[in-house]
Amino acid sequence: MAIRFVGPPDAEDELIATINTTPLVDVMLVLLIIFLITIPVVNSSIFVNLPREPVQASGQQAEDVIVTVDAQGAIYWFDTRLPAQKDLQELLARVAVMTPQPELHIRADARADYDSIGRVVYSAQQAGMARIGFLTEPPAP
Repeated sequence: MAIRFVGPPDAEDELIATINTTPLVDVMLVLLIIFLITIPVVNSSIFVNLPREPVQASGQQAEDVIVTVDAQGAIYWFDTRLPAQKDLQELLARVAVMTPQPELHIRADARADYDSIGRVVYSAQQAGMARIGFLTEPPAP
């Protein structure tokens, strides 16, 4: 059983010289959707002027805790303002007993007093946080 094609016996198949762009368009649309979903997660709603320091990338994990200190010394747990220092201590105490323990990232405004940042670090030490890091921006070129 053979397949028989009708046509001149000496005719050769023509080469198809066009590129199939359908897979390329599919991949680009998937990447566009992924970027549209992740962009709002990356942006933070509280504006702080971060100090400029060289960056050593360590890859942020999903369970990292971010505490923000603005220029006036107000403390935020992710995007929620904390009314008192004891609230921060209670939240850090809950997080410190988790296994594995998440890393504490402190986003402090460059104009913030050292006292307000020191209170956050002291609360983290009292709660038993093992890993504390400071978020900065890379220096301008």
